[in-house]
Amino acid sequence: MSETQSPAAGAYADWIGRRETTVERIALAPARGLLATLNDTETSLAEGEALPPLWHWLYFLAPVPQSAIDVDGHPVRGGFLPPVDLPRRMFAGARMTFETPLRVGVEARRESEILDVAEKSGRSGRLVFVTVRNRIFDADRLCIEETRNIVYRAAGGPTPAPVPSSELPALPAGAWVETVSPDPVLLFRYSALTFNGHRIHYDYPYATGEEGYPGLVVHGPLIATLLADLVRRHAGRPLRGFQFRANAPLFAGVPFRVIGRPSDDAVELTAERCDGAAAMTATAEL
Repeated sequence: MSETQSPAAGAYADWIGRRETTVERIALAPARGLLATLNDTETSLAEGEALPPLWHWLYFLAPVPQSAIDVDGHPVRGGFLPPVDLPRRMFAGARMTFETPLRVGVEARRESEILDVAEKSGRSGRLVFVTVRNRIFDADRLCIEETRNIVYRAAGGPTPAPVPSSELPALPAGAWVETVSPDPVLLFRYSALTFNGHRIHYDYPYATGEEGYPGLVVHGPLIATLLADLVRRHAGRPLRGFQFRANAPLFAGVPFRVIGRPSDDAVELTAERCDGAAAMTATAEL
């Protein structure tokens, strides 16, 4: 059956154009915490220095009261995001541009707007896509513009564990590659730094028994951050843009590769599972 797409109906359409503004100082402590979480002992950050790409996700976090948390660990539906009546939520991808460095120690402002809410139906069942634009300013200077895609879907059946391949795809000459071995502590620390209560990242009985995963799930934003960090540490040039798309989950206890294929002004990136499949693809513009 081919997929059909329709604009969001009823109450969801009322969320299109909704806006909110958040102001926060870009404190040093969360950035140093992420350096430690990523085991980066070579980079030093200080007040006034540029925040690495994608690390703005450490800031502008909603302080939702415990009484407003749903069974999955996410905030109860409604508020800024629409109250979508599907149980599974995923940060499926984003596109961002970096106009001016966002610096540690500055007071920054994030302006958010819901650009679209749309429904799809097809072989995978009913899906709801929410598109949100975030623009981050230092005073009146635009630093980062990000358009993110959030997908809601039905529960579905269990997700099978990837079967390790005895021979991963060969890499071209000049490719950057690192192996990441995610463990529950890494996932817990990243959840804490991003105030992410989603239980699939730290609650093994919930992740396996309720959501049908074979293990704890590695955060999509963490995977994207690892890909952008590969570029930061190897390219020697600042990022002008970054876009990524999540394709398949990664799990704690199962190593994966982050791979960069550089060209003149771009780097094609992949987070590769142990079975050789692409868990996430991305492009960094230099």
